[in-house]
Amino acid sequence: MKCLMFKEGLITNTHNIYDSAIEQSKKYLEFIGKSELTDKEKDWVVSESVKGFMENVNPGFLKYRKSVSTDYTAVEWTDSGASFTDVYGKTFIDCLGGYGIFNVGHRHPKVIEAVTNQLKRQALHSQELLDPLRAMLARLLAAITPGDLQYCFFTNSGTESVEGALKLARLHTKRTGFISTIGAFHGKSLGSLSATSKSVFREPFLPLVPGFRHVPYGDARVMEAEIASAKYTGDDIGAVILEPIQGEGGVILPPDDYFPKVREICDRYNVLLIVDEVQTGLGRTGKMFGIEHYGVKPDIMCLAKPLGGGVMPIGAFISTKEIWQEMIPNPFIHTTTFGGNPLACAAAIAAINVVLEEKLPQQAAEKGAYFIPKLIDLMGKYPSICQEGRGRGLMIGMEFTSNEAGYEVAKGLFENGILVAGTLINAKTIRIEPPLVISTAELDKVLEALNKVFADVSKKFSAKPNHSKRIGSTLVKK
Repeated sequence: MKCLMFKEGLITNTHNIYDSAIEQSKKYLEFIGKSELTDKEKDWVVSESVKGFMENVNPGFLKYRKSVSTDYTAVEWTDSGASFTDVYGKTFIDCLGGYGIFNVGHRHPKVIEAVTNQLKRQALHSQELLDPLRAMLARLLAAITPGDLQYCFFTNSGTESVEGALKLARLHTKRTGFISTIGAFHGKSLGSLSATSKSVFREPFLPLVPGFRHVPYGDARVMEAEIASAKYTGDDIGAVILEPIQGEGGVILPPDDYFPKVREICDRYNVLLIVDEVQTGLGRTGKMFGIEHYGVKPDIMCLAKPLGGGVMPIGAFISTKEIWQEMIPNPFIHTTTFGGNPLACAAAIAAINVVLEEKLPQQAAEKGAYFIPKLIDLMGKYPSICQEGRGRGLMIGMEFTSNEAGYEVAKGLFENGILVAGTLINAKTIRIEPPLVISTAELDKVLEALNKVFADVSKKFSAKPNHSKRIGSTLVKK
């Protein structure tokens, strides 16, 4: 009888929990359905968001958000083009771009239309029959990517794309050695984290996947020595993985002859070249793909971030017919449930169309050529805090004399309606990575805000100018 009563109590408690969850979810759905909020509802949204992050997501995000902005309770509400608005109606020019997500802008009408049209018919496929949009998107990517890249596997994110590329390289070469670089960021799942170089992300999860070696970025001579050494000891390298421009590493551009030299080394030692275009792809640097600046053809390419048109999550890795042969006998050797789903593929097809029709790579090149020299000149006026401006297209880095200076600049820009961010937890280099559709007028507003913020922040730093700093560098790439 006691056991029965206990079970009945459990059932009653469960029903109470479920009833409460139903009411809670109804309230959330009502919020989702609203286009306008009262002042009371706005306060509730902020309170519910903070409470959820504090108790159910990760309170560390609240601390981080407060450290780089003036108000960590700022909650996004709507977005369009190159800007977004918080729940209280303050509009920000987005110079972060979701770390490279919003190349075609926020909620581009053509991307929204494609996803909506597909949603009216089918959201997810059965997993068993052929899904047409996956085939169509693969054909598009084969057409626009450089070299002989032909076969695609679709993922949900950049780290998954890198994981797949690493597995494909192992499968094809039958070797377990990889070369990555110092400053590289390729993701945080176990394999991609092994290629990533930053210790703060790696150390808690050591040992990682064996066989990864890290060499200085931009130094082909050291890379060749490492590959030759591995070959001599029998630990042959199967692939090199590189970003055309290091993003999280601080917007680091390699020497112009670096990739041609790496390509020649890879060919000589029969090593695959994996190019991580997760952040540099689809027009960001002034070319459709960052690797095209160097006239080099990769063996495997990784994509994600902007591929979903700022609306859906989707990534891909794509390779040549020869390298893909090992994937064909057993097509289930590497699978994903949601990768390449119809909604994501619809968004990606629309995104590619927008990038091409609106000539976004050309826009990025022209806007970068307009903005970067002005930025460098501006930074040169404040040597107590500014160290270097650099970039290519609309992938731009502002390097400061310290993390503290970078944080102050980020906070000051936030106060002035400009969203930027450091390279993950590092604020010494602040990125400017806006949607490629940003207007010249908006770029001018960013420059005006930077001038004001630099002046305010420089007053807080009394250190003497360091005449060895690289103000006005030649790293303005077209």
